Amino acid sequence: MALENSVFPSRPDSLALPVEEKGEVEEPEAGTKATASTGVFNVSEELGHVVTTQTTASTSPPAKVKRSFQSKLAEREANANQHIKKTQGTEKERGRFGWARARRKRQRYVEKNGRCNVQHGNMRETYRYLTDIFTTLVDLNWRCSLFVFVMAYAVTWLFFGAIWYLIAYCRGDLDHLEDEAWTPCVNNVNGFISAFLFSIETETTIGYGHRVITDQCPVGTMLLLLQAILGSMVNAFMVGCMFVKISQPNKRAETLVFSKHAVISLRDDKLCLMFRVGDLRSSHIVGANMRAKLIKSKQTQEGEFIPLDQTDISVGFETGDDRLFLVSPLVISHEIDAHSPFWDMSQAQLEKEDFEIVVILEGMVEATGMTCQARSSYLTEEVLWGHRFSPMMLLAEGFFDIDYGAFHHTFEVNTPSCSARELALAAARLDAHLYWSISSRLDEEPTLAEQATKQPDGSSADSKAGEPIFTVGEMTDIQEQSALGELNGSITTDQSETEA
Repeated sequence: MALENSVFPSRPDSLALPVEEKGEVEEPEAGTKATASTGVFNVSEELGHVVTTQTTASTSPPAKVKRSFQSKLAEREANANQHIKKTQGTEKERGRFGWARARRKRQRYVEKNGRCNVQHGNMRETYRYLTDIFTTLVDLNWRCSLFVFVMAYAVTWLFFGAIWYLIAYCRGDLDHLEDEAWTPCVNNVNGFISAFLFSIETETTIGYGHRVITDQCPVGTMLLLLQAILGSMVNAFMVGCMFVKISQPNKRAETLVFSKHAVISLRDDKLCLMFRVGDLRSSHIVGANMRAKLIKSKQTQEGEFIPLDQTDISVGFETGDDRLFLVSPLVISHEIDAHSPFWDMSQAQLEKEDFEIVVILEGMVEATGMTCQARSSYLTEEVLWGHRFSPMMLLAEGFFDIDYGAFHHTFEVNTPSCSARELALAAARLDAHLYWSISSRLDEEPTLAEQATKQPDGSSADSKAGEPIFTVGEMTDIQEQSALGELNGSITTDQSETEA
């Protein structure tokens, strides 16, 4: 459909120059002066333009490296394209005194691996972390978790070992080691090391049988019950923390991948923002749900500056398309309509914008039943205008083959560089033009009633001569439908013009 006021990017065709090949003719140097033209083209060494020069027999020695004209021209085109990309990538801005300065790269709010780039500082109510000590221990990194795990057991063993040694010292068991008639609190406890080993045997319920508590020590009996209870609590707490930390679904998000770039192109004659998501595991994500947020600072009409304002980007919440059956990679599409934050954004304006798109995939892990969340983000330079994702699904014998080698691959397509608003206005003007053309054609067609009134008065004489006479009394159904169509066409045209 041809759209008015829409710009389609075009790529120039490859440059082909007629070059005379006479065997292995050495390439003329760039400094050759132009004399009588002989129709042979050469490329200037400094400017890279095509000029017409005269090539004469060169008496200079042959060059060490011989390259054809086409290869050198292709190399120059590649260098020129690379230079253009570099200049586009490092866009320069003018400072206060007109000096060029590099454009500052936006700081990511969410990294590509899903980690939130936010650090909390100057927190004075740190005691709140101790109210939820279990979650605090689970959120620690592995080094701190292992350190706390080892220290929890070591401290309890040393603490109760010191108490067992203190009981033996206070009762005088250490002074009657050689007295067989003396009944100690704990047999074969002759120092701190033996008391520490007895503490370990008691808490871990090993029970080697060499060191045993006797019935002549009621204090030791109470301490034995207390250590058994506290030891069970420490085991349950620390083992529970380690189990939850090991079974966390964060690692499951490592196999949920997002495309490196997001693309904007036409889909069903509407501009759409698209990105791709896939699952590398055979076990699926149950109840997968997709969300997207636009992170962009803004200033209100009252002058309030809101940094990193979050705006919801619809990815099919109204129609249910945000609920995914993630068996194979899917392309998530956001239709840029009047409710979209990209409604007034064109290709030229996209290059000047500074925003971040955060995409969130949530679901339940099929193996463990725990909720998993995978995140990623796209900066402005990671949104490609006029691109589309390459297909990656092939039909094999008895199954569908997914080629993840093409997961991040995109290719260019014809896409208007105007905004979605301008594209909708162009479509409305085109529809209005069609309605006006239909109405004008209906007006030009004469009705049967008008033809009947324009017949000459001598029709009776002609009838007598044998020619038939057609008499029309009322409008036919076809004429009524034509009139209604003309009326509807004019009303629709007025509405389309009002909308435009």
